[in-house]
Amino acid sequence: MELKYILESLLFSAQKPLSPAELREVFANAAEQEDADATVKSLKKIKEGELNTALEQLAQDHEAAGRSYRVVCVAGSWQFVTQPEFAPWLKALVGVKARPTRLSQPSLETLAIIAYRQPLTRAEIEQIRGVNVDGVMQTLMERGLVEATGRAEVVGRPSLYGTTTLFLEYFGLKGLEDLPAADELRKIVVVKPPSSPVTADADLATSPPEQLQMPEGGEQKSEAGAPAA
Repeated sequence: MELKYILESLLFSAQKPLSPAELREVFANAAEQEDADATVKSLKKIKEGELNTALEQLAQDHEAAGRSYRVVCVAGSWQFVTQPEFAPWLKALVGVKARPTRLSQPSLETLAIIAYRQPLTRAEIEQIRGVNVDGVMQTLMERGLVEATGRAEVVGRPSLYGTTTLFLEYFGLKGLEDLPAADELRKIVVVKPPSSPVTADADLATSPPEQLQMPEGGEQKSEAGAPAA
């Protein structure tokens, strides 16, 4: 029995998209069943690379057959989907699912910057766009398309932002590597702030040691040159 046909039966019967990791778990569980035969047991520890190869072949087979449906990978998970040209009849059958309003042009521009340059801070996004992005970022995060992915190793440790799995699903992408070419966007130079100074307490920020030296007169000067209070 060919591996791709086993996978076809799983994807056809599944109620949701399946990732290679989830498929491997299915194969492992099947091998533990009491009535599992030699073929089933031989696939217990199937490698992810073998699964991906068989899935790609299955997708090619369905594409070549020219049927009303195909196998696709979106956001790292595989599923059956119908061809777009059959949408009118499917809408009549199952209805139209209410979708969120379309993204505005500023939201799309900001989302594109994050997608191609992630991870990056809000200040870096504003450098590229040239405008404040507070409202747009709130919209993108509420829609689940963007999320905080960590903190930058610079003064203040601002949040870093990146796209989500829902972003890949929204645009029907297998992964970020499937984004269209945008060389000009990637070439824009973003000036990063200096790294945080080393302190005894990692949660505190202090001036660099050379700025804390006492002048010869023994009084610490303020920035304006007057004695510090």
